Amino acid sequence: MGETNGAPQLVCPAGSLRALQMAIDAGADAVYLGLKDATNARNFAGLNFDDTQVREGVRYAHARGRAVLMALNTYADARDPGPWLHAVDHAADVGADALIVADAAVLAYARDRHPDLRLHLSVQASATTYEAIEFYRERYGVQRAVLPRVLTLAQVQQLIRHTRVEIEVFGFGSLCVMVEGRCALSSYVTGQSPNTAGVCSPPSAVRWEDTAAGVEARLSGVLIDRYAPGEARGYPTLCKGRFEVGGERDYAIEEPASLNTLAILPQLLEAGIKAIKIEGRQRSPSYVAEVTRVWRAAIDQAASGSRYSVQPAWTAQLSRWAEGQQHTLGAYDRPWR
Repeated sequence: MGETNGAPQLVCPAGSLRALQMAIDAGADAVYLGLKDATNARNFAGLNFDDTQVREGVRYAHARGRAVLMALNTYADARDPGPWLHAVDHAADVGADALIVADAAVLAYARDRHPDLRLHLSVQASATTYEAIEFYRERYGVQRAVLPRVLTLAQVQQLIRHTRVEIEVFGFGSLCVMVEGRCALSSYVTGQSPNTAGVCSPPSAVRWEDTAAGVEARLSGVLIDRYAPGEARGYPTLCKGRFEVGGERDYAIEEPASLNTLAILPQLLEAGIKAIKIEGRQRSPSYVAEVTRVWRAAIDQAASGSRYSVQPAWTAQLSRWAEGQQHTLGAYDRPWR
């Protein structure tokens, strides 16, 4: 599926047709995209693909020997699973190379109706052990699993040694402190689960207000951050809000920072990962293009057999797009253990 010289596949985000084209042109082996509804976990207005756009995107990628993965990574509404099942049929019809799925019922439907369509287990399924991943392989024929961003490097290595499923890991992008697929934090405020509505801070619940104290970000009326004039503002989510705790106002749960695994890329390759995913379907085409170029160069160098080192230019370029202009290895590196 688009791998070059034995290197892991570089899987890049496409929130729009323009982003898809720029990712392909910058060296992505595969892109992942979603439809314009709640079947995908980036359900924002102005993002994602209608039928015409997804067909053009598949045509563009396939003409250049690249793959298109369709994200159907939210959980189907038990009252009406129709949109999720229709999306499976749609993916097969437009020629998607694989589906990225979390919901077991959707996996079963795809397995039975489209047995030749590759199935990738979404990070939203929260499969963190080889036993869980092997269950999905045996029961649904899953060929790849995307690991949640909660495992150490040693745990990833151990998991790969005990499963026949291809393993994909996140390499760069916004870092979620919650266990993907199990987060219910924002639903307490908005009444909408991010695992079914497709977004943890629904745009309809977000409000920005200019006040004498600064610009306030509210979610369903709940104040979750206040920004000084000229201060950079991120999209408001509860987990990255600043709250007063013990008399101090700061990030109470998670400080904005981007996962960046360039420093451990050789170890990831040695462990046998099959794909590296870049987060950011909600980000701009410029973000997609620049981050893709950096990771294409890094993967090619790491897989070449020559001495690998993180280039200062790579770090500088990625810093421009990192949340809070900060990088972290996240759970991959836990020095206190």
